[in-house]
Amino acid sequence: MFPTPAQLDALTWSLGSSLLQFVPELVLCAGIITLLFLRLLPGGERHTSATTAAAFVVVALLLAAYQVSEEAYAGSIFQGMLLADPLGGVMRLVLLGGSLLVILLTRWSNLSEPWDAVDLQVLLFGSTLGLMLMVQAHHLLMLFIAVEMAGVPSYALAGFPKLWRRGSEAALKFAIFGAAASGLMLYGITLLCGVFGTGYLPNILDGITRRGIDLPVAAGAALLFIGLGFKLSVVPFHFWCPDVFEGAAAEVAAFLGTVSKAATATVLLRLVHSLQQLQPDASQLPMTVGLPLGVVAALSMTVGNLAAFGQTHLQRLLAYSTIAHAGYILLGIAVMTPVALQAVLYYLMAYVLMNLGAFASVAWVRQATGRLDLEGIRGLVFRHPLPAVALAIFAASLLGLPPLVGFAAKFQLFLAVYEAGQSAPATAPFLATGWYVLLALALANTVCSAYYYLRIIRWMTFDEPLPVRGEASSVQQTPSFAGTVYLLLLGAAVFLLGVYWSPLIRLCQIAAQMFV
Repeated sequence: MFPTPAQLDALTWSLGSSLLQFVPELVLCAGIITLLFLRLLPGGERHTSATTAAAFVVVALLLAAYQVSEEAYAGSIFQGMLLADPLGGVMRLVLLGGSLLVILLTRWSNLSEPWDAVDLQVLLFGSTLGLMLMVQAHHLLMLFIAVEMAGVPSYALAGFPKLWRRGSEAALKFAIFGAAASGLMLYGITLLCGVFGTGYLPNILDGITRRGIDLPVAAGAALLFIGLGFKLSVVPFHFWCPDVFEGAAAEVAAFLGTVSKAATATVLLRLVHSLQQLQPDASQLPMTVGLPLGVVAALSMTVGNLAAFGQTHLQRLLAYSTIAHAGYILLGIAVMTPVALQAVLYYLMAYVLMNLGAFASVAWVRQATGRLDLEGIRGLVFRHPLPAVALAIFAASLLGLPPLVGFAAKFQLFLAVYEAGQSAPATAPFLATGWYVLLALALANTVCSAYYYLRIIRWMTFDEPLPVRGEASSVQQTPSFAGTVYLLLLGAAVFLLGVYWSPLIRLCQIAAQMFV
């Protein structure tokens, strides 16, 4: 039966409203088309493609910022497949901002050759678009499509530069592990859709509160978590991360280790807090879901930090650091309180800045010394003091030293876990004990991580520089002045946001308002 004129008018209005909310994503789509067309023209070299890509991201970023400032949220869009809300709006800013920083990083580091510069930017755009859909997904089918949209370009990105043999190996490993995780995730989605007869997330979450967590629901949720845990690289789904980060270029590892992690953590955050809001008993979900997530978080923190002790390859060291930080983020998600929600959002924003800065420093060291191990930074402060200072700031911030943004992030996160233990109901004393134990493990892991973060600073400042020899990168070039400025600006942002917490706190309050 054909729709009536009234139904057509309603569909037209709904589509127009949805497209208005979708404008930043449409700008990225237009950017992909423009970059591919640019490749057909003579002279479409890497500088032009990076500049054009950055321009499109800036436009999308401004449009997304306007929607956040005007609180122009339409709720469910595209017939309930996506959700336009404050959390998705703020996280789009984080994802677009992180992608812009990565594009600028590839611009000054000259990662790609002229013939494949457009390919690099198109893959970055495609993955970013998938990540933006992830944080707004309101249906399990859309969530899976978004995960694949973000994942498939990432497999190819790990192979850049194309002539870098280790990058090809990293891409192959990433694709194999990613395919296995996607298959398990799809099977979990199938179980949940079969149990509840729908893939619409509000209906599934409401069904879980009514039905409870029985075996089919637990199996489906566990398989779904495996797919998300793979992208977040938490234990025991972390095996791909060190090998891929070591083999990929530092610029690609920066994207995978920051922007991708922020989107995945947002998906978990949305699912957990939406379910917690529907529970009549405030302690039931933290007991059945929160504490198991906390155990995974503790394992991730411990394995990531301990495995980093013996690493000499800078990117592999930062890969294990990424696993440890994924554990801190997951711990905040497991707590399931409004304070922890805002703390996790703050941590994600801070983490994107400081971790991206750390990988950018590795790219700079690769250009300056041709090395990717600790020997490459030996005595760096005597040869290149400004980049050395920037790298020291990023390492200290990842450790959580004041007055840097990493300290502000960890302080708020640990305080949220402590308050969760304080506010645990008397009927669930085991819950309070569990949060205190996990908090103690997080503090102990932070102290342990000082060994390898401070070792980076020691190698740069207290050891005499040695002649560069041995393992050299195939993309070694003379470091650019723009790269030094880039590192200093990121370092200044990490310092200033550690002193003035208000800008990020305000964004966190906007993003969390629907859950508070």
